[in-house]
Amino acid sequence: MLRLECPAQHYDWGKMGNESTVATLHSSNSGKPVRDLPYAELWMGTHPSGPSSLASGEKTLLKDWIKAHPDTLGEVVHKRWGAELPYLFKILSVATALSIQAHPDKKLAEKLHADRPNVYKDDNHKPEMAVAISEFEALSGFVTTEDLVAALESVPELKAAVGEAASAEVISAHKAGSDPKAPFKEAFTKLMTCEPSVVAESITTLVARLKTEKASRELTPKESLILRINDQYPKDVGVLSAYFLNYVVLAPGEAVYMAANEPHAYLYGECAEVMATSDNVVRAGLTPKLRDTDILCSMLTYNQGLPEILRGEKVDECTKHYRPPFDEFAMDIITVPAAGKHTIPAGPGAAVLLVFKGEGSAAATLPAELAGVAQDPSAHAGAVGLGQVFFLPAGASVKLEAKEGSDLCIMKCMCSPRIF
Repeated sequence: MLRLECPAQHYDWGKMGNESTVATLHSSNSGKPVRDLPYAELWMGTHPSGPSSLASGEKTLLKDWIKAHPDTLGEVVHKRWGAELPYLFKILSVATALSIQAHPDKKLAEKLHADRPNVYKDDNHKPEMAVAISEFEALSGFVTTEDLVAALESVPELKAAVGEAASAEVISAHKAGSDPKAPFKEAFTKLMTCEPSVVAESITTLVARLKTEKASRELTPKESLILRINDQYPKDVGVLSAYFLNYVVLAPGEAVYMAANEPHAYLYGECAEVMATSDNVVRAGLTPKLRDTDILCSMLTYNQGLPEILRGEKVDECTKHYRPPFDEFAMDIITVPAAGKHTIPAGPGAAVLLVFKGEGSAAATLPAELAGVAQDPSAHAGAVGLGQVFFLPAGASVKLEAKEGSDLCIMKCMCSPRIF
């Protein structure tokens, strides 16, 4: 079991300094003091935009260490993905909304990377899952056609930006019971490519109306969200696009997953996130970064309806499994009660472990064929605490013991069991 040092990303939307769980974990992981900066993400993995390294010795990159010890990935993982860790594990601390975005499928990712490697920095797809640590708000997937029709008929400012013709097509398709995907796509594309002046006028009118009505009635959750994200990104088309997307609020321990080509935006809160190893994001709203609006509108599936919410499957007294329908990743959350003991059983693939809460001890047992790894100066047996991150080779088990008076919570990311 190798202890890792992991970088933080200071994106503008992150929570500031000591308000951020990312900052606390990163400071504990690195020994560096928390600075007065936004701490948005803690990255644990091998992606070149934020690679982890071994915590001792010459700070060897985990990516390079795995290439020198590919058997530690496990036979199935190594055969399928080569000497690469196929998932990326993150903690996110979100203060303001992230962009309206989607992640490309493998074929589109390869094309985008080939065409613009300075923007799309790898050729991989990026399905992902977010597990709420705090109450966590997100826009995830498209609303039903019924919900969109209700919005178009009750929010004249939205209809003005979408346009009469595209709005009428959506309403007509819904009433006729015909396939809604084509008119839904047309309406969303018309909105996202609407003249900025029309968008600004529509949002200005909408916000003024909602603020007036707030004095005499309780706004809906979506209406309150509209006002909040307009405060963060004034007159941005992403404000109106919220009417097209499901607004979900996850309780701690609940999770939502996103396949390729599905729209979403994280809004507020903290989560653990795991994904295929990629940093490809196609954006079209609520961002100062590059917007690839035409690509986003063309790549989306236009599937509709609420996303599936995962609540974790309890498999023993300490462990909850989260299993989204992807091969590259899954997550376990392991909570050992104060003074309790638990063994993480050996698995057929490598894992990344984060000590998310508490203190205790851990001792890894390696299979005989990997015995040499235990002699590495970063191999671990002993005390563990908040913010420590470990690479666990395939076939290794770990005995955990929580300290008196403190539950020990470990987050474990690994490849989906369905591939083995």
